[in-house]
Amino acid sequence: MDEAGDGIRQTIEVSAEAAGQRLDQFLTAQLDGVSRSRVQLLMEQGDVLVNGEREKASMKLRGGEQISITGEPHPAPLKATAEDIPLDVVFEDADLAVINKPAGMMVHAGSGQNEDARSKGTLVNALLYRFKKLSSTGGELRPGIVHRLDKDTSGLIVVAKNDRAHATLGEMFSSRQIKKTYIALVQGNVERDRGTINAGVGRDPVRRTRMTAQPQDNARSAVTHYEVIRRLANRFGKFTLLRVRIETGRTHQIRVHMASIGHPVVGDTLYGGAGQLTDQVAAQAAQSKAARRKAEPERLRLGRNFLHAAKLEFPHPKTGKVVQLEAPLPVELESFLVSLEAPAAGAVTG
Repeated sequence: MDEAGDGIRQTIEVSAEAAGQRLDQFLTAQLDGVSRSRVQLLMEQGDVLVNGEREKASMKLRGGEQISITGEPHPAPLKATAEDIPLDVVFEDADLAVINKPAGMMVHAGSGQNEDARSKGTLVNALLYRFKKLSSTGGELRPGIVHRLDKDTSGLIVVAKNDRAHATLGEMFSSRQIKKTYIALVQGNVERDRGTINAGVGRDPVRRTRMTAQPQDNARSAVTHYEVIRRLANRFGKFTLLRVRIETGRTHQIRVHMASIGHPVVGDTLYGGAGQLTDQVAAQAAQSKAARRKAEPERLRLGRNFLHAAKLEFPHPKTGKVVQLEAPLPVELESFLVSLEAPAAGAVTG
């Protein structure tokens, strides 16, 4: 492997012993500390040439090829920089702030196909611009971050402005002094008016992007309480609107727990929720009259999880005074509920 000029960062001669290997697998083994997904991204960007030509990741090597790499195999390091992004600040004083985070915003820098996707547009970027200085306890990538919300979950999140407040808030989370209440719409009719799910949550050993409530060596205790707000049964199916309180804050906890009892959160395709709801009545009618069908059945798409951190209650880390904060359902969730319960076009109501 040699460094080369003319924009080429590395060249690799394929040995005869490598014949039969897939191109992406070969490069992953050759490039120290570079993942297969990163290799595939380089290939998609045209930064990998085999004998001067672009090839597919699945190409089978024959031995003797010369592979040129023109891009940087190792992604640029993540960084947190200030960005002028609007924030909905629900509460603020010298020690902390509480933000109503929109769905679609990551809390801090993470995985992404390029530097912008990994490092920009996060809550941390917006916080650094708005508040300038935050607690350093979470490190350079997570200044001020005491707890997190999933990217597609909206609602209230606490941010520490100094290390003392961060330490105290962290202890409160650990000792379960901070009460977190969510609103969730789940699929199906949840039979019991209220219940508790007590099941450890750990990384899924097969699908690493998921968590699981199945028994795992790495599972951490997790407790979720739910209460039915109302049940919905309409042309799109059966659903239950829940008020959910969590004692612990494990990754994807509510989503995993609700899916584990057969009621995934609407929109949560990672855990079995429907990404799109179809008017079942119209779909059945269309099937029986396929030859005369004139229009497709109505479909509803949310584009996010129907999960919202609606309420926070905790003693202030400095004064001890109880702070109670609420954030109403975002417009897109309210509109989705209205659409879900609206009669079909042309339907007679009385």
